[in-house]
Amino acid sequence: MKNATFDPFGDLDRLTSQLSQFRPGPRFMPVDLYRDGDRYVMNADLPGIDPGSIDVDLDGNVLSIRARRTVGSPDSAGWISQERPAGTFHRQFTLGEGLDTEGISANYDNGVLSVVIPVSERAKPRRIEISGGGDRAQISG
Repeated sequence: MKNATFDPFGDLDRLTSQLSQFRPGPRFMPVDLYRDGDRYVMNADLPGIDPGSIDVDLDGNVLSIRARRTVGSPDSAGWISQERPAGTFHRQFTLGEGLDTEGISANYDNGVLSVVIPVSERAKPRRIEISGGGDRAQISG
């Protein structure tokens, strides 16, 4: 005989998920952010989004991502389950110093928006030549 486990939060999680789709305002989009050499890469999950509805804007040092998902269904549809939220998705990120904001690029493929933010040349490590005396030496900075 199998031991049955009781999950007291399973129904609560399901109810919360269902109610959140009726909440007004922008929806949350999950994002991964990592550094890869001389650039930062941000991947945002936006499955089922029309690429024409995605906006990536930079205002000062604030990077904003907005997208819109619409539900296309016949008027006669009798929903059994509707778990894919429609509406506006929005995230904002404050960019720090040392980034090349002119070189930011974005690509949308297979439901993932990738934003690449290069590190500026002045923020990269460089060698500084030291002169003086009879010998020349270099140190890494």
